[in-house]
Amino acid sequence: MKASYDIDPAHSSAQFSVRHMMITNVRGGFSSVKGTIVYDADNPAGTTIDVIIDPGTIKTLDDQRDTHLKSGDFLDVEKYPAITFKSTKVIPNGTDEINVTGDLTIHGVTKEVVLRVEGPSAEGKDPWGNTRMGASAITKIKRSDFGLTWNAALETGGIMVGDDLKIDLEVQMIKAAAATA
Repeated sequence: MKASYDIDPAHSSAQFSVRHMMITNVRGGFSSVKGTIVYDADNPAGTTIDVIIDPGTIKTLDDQRDTHLKSGDFLDVEKYPAITFKSTKVIPNGTDEINVTGDLTIHGVTKEVVLRVEGPSAEGKDPWGNTRMGASAITKIKRSDFGLTWNAALETGGIMVGDDLKIDLEVQMIKAAAATA
């Protein structure tokens, strides 16, 4: 049976890591993750996912870097105020894993990506009577595929920012109230 869920922004996150100066990873995330998931428990392949992330909410624990990441050198949040993901195909992979293919749009560029999803969890009731469930997902993209090509050469050789971007998602969902006729 299909059921609609709203992503709970207060309990969901989109995190990333990228190689910095070729020696370590810098981690960051976005604090505004919203969207809708229509989950079909009887036929998971019928599930649809629609997510919007506000790139202006990026945080890496360094204000100067965050300002640079929001600028035209990277995300250009003034021109591109949303990162979006829309599923195009959902394939169950065992009992608790799903591969979700979809269109990811960053910086005005849309590319197909595959999310490896763990879950969804079983439904549970919160203390306020809402029905919730959750899922975790990971993927890896090349930032250059999305037009994010700013870099700087290092004096010792190499580059300032790696091209591979690892993405880690934690999503908690609240079941939408059933429509009444």
